[in-house]
Amino acid sequence: MQLDPPDDETEKDYLLCYSDDNKNPPWTFVFPDPDSKPNSGSASTPALLHVSFDQGYGYFAMGTDRGFRIYNCCPFREIFRRDFDCNGGIGMVEMFLRCNILVLVGGGETPQYPLNMVMIWDDRHSRCTGELSFRSEVRGVRLRRDRIVVVLEHKIFVYNFPDLMLLHQIETIANPKGLCAVSQVAESFVLVCPGLQKGLVRVEHYTLKRTEFISAHDSGIACFTLSQDGIWLATAGCKGTLVRIYNTHDVTLLQEVRRGADRAEIYSLAFSPTAQWLAVSSDKGTVHVFKLKVNLGNLESDKSLSPTDQNLAATTSSSSLSSIKGVLHSYFNSERSVAQFRLPEGARYIVAFGHQKNTVVILGLDGSFYLCKFDPATGGEMTQLDYHNFLEPEEAL
Repeated sequence: MQLDPPDDETEKDYLLCYSDDNKNPPWTFVFPDPDSKPNSGSASTPALLHVSFDQGYGYFAMGTDRGFRIYNCCPFREIFRRDFDCNGGIGMVEMFLRCNILVLVGGGETPQYPLNMVMIWDDRHSRCTGELSFRSEVRGVRLRRDRIVVVLEHKIFVYNFPDLMLLHQIETIANPKGLCAVSQVAESFVLVCPGLQKGLVRVEHYTLKRTEFISAHDSGIACFTLSQDGIWLATAGCKGTLVRIYNTHDVTLLQEVRRGADRAEIYSLAFSPTAQWLAVSSDKGTVHVFKLKVNLGNLESDKSLSPTDQNLAATTSSSSLSSIKGVLHSYFNSERSVAQFRLPEGARYIVAFGHQKNTVVILGLDGSFYLCKFDPATGGEMTQLDYHNFLEPEEAL
């Protein structure tokens, strides 16, 4: 595993520029006061280009055709907004935890920044403190306290933060969705990305200096997510019927859950903080919550499982689906969701677990915010606790 930047004579795919006027790290944990009013902007409804949660799922950010906004999830409220004078669009906005530093990428018809550049924005001083420039469009950005990960269609770059030193490059299969996930605990840095073959997932254990590969889905990878500690990985294939949960350390398949029998596009996967639950959203308009067994360590610790089920946990997905018998076994033994919440079809939704017990936060690219609660004992339809449309003018919130 190559951990050093490329040699000087190697043609670089990136350029970087870093500004540090006072020799101190350009970030401090001084998030805007939640009780303060957001800075004023146009009252007309903007076009929503992007929405994402912060690493702790207590906030979310939205990029629009004129700037970006930050919201608190519970209770729902707008924290602040930044509308650029030239109404430049922001296609991606990622938050550095609860601090004044954000990472921005341009988007929309009139992007604020080129689509091949990543901008480090210090909102305390209303300026960019650093930038990364690439030869192709940026497909995704992932953050943790000490790293910035930039995803291009065929490459991933890992940078140290705040000095923006390049630490690692990874080549991937075509990745137009910008699929990538990173762990968030300080003690362990795990990165997951597509491999170089269809359906293959690459797991980088940077702390352990080890690389693993998982043949996750024959149909290709549509979506995946990591638990906060990087131990558990959930993957969904392009068919969108099954979600598989793996242990990233020994790459064993621990559990398989079924969203449905018909084909679907999986939009989002999310573990609960304790990895007891998994939430799934898709283009079918239903959010599912599944009960997981990963907190047991592995499926072999469940005495109720048959020897066949235990063997399934110790084999890869490709071997379990290598015959018609394996397909039927997978269909009848995969588990259904405990709770569901039905949404209007036609919008793309992402999900996360709320800070209140047994709650799920749902964000839609139509501007919808839902806070729902599920009953872990009885399951069934979730109860809607709150709803807002965060695209409405400030006066209507």
